[in-house]
Amino acid sequence: MDMEQMGKLKVLLDYWIRHNEEHGAEFKEWAEKAKGFGETAVYEDLMKAHDETQKANASLLRALEKLTGKKQH
Repeated sequence: MDMEQMGKLKVLLDYWIRHNEEHGAEFKEWAEKAKGFGETAVYEDLMKAHDETQKANASLLRALEKLTGKKQH
């Protein structure tokens, strides 16, 4: 991979991680709201989506660390 592509991939990884963090927070926020109005099944699915987003971010962080050779957040 050339340096230009590596730089682009680093930018994308950073972006995807931040974007997933934002979505994960929204999933959790709306899960709590759904639970508040008695939608337990919806709460559970949204929390699962939140958890899966966290797992995806762990993989993206590992990829970024391998690409940069540096430990991230």
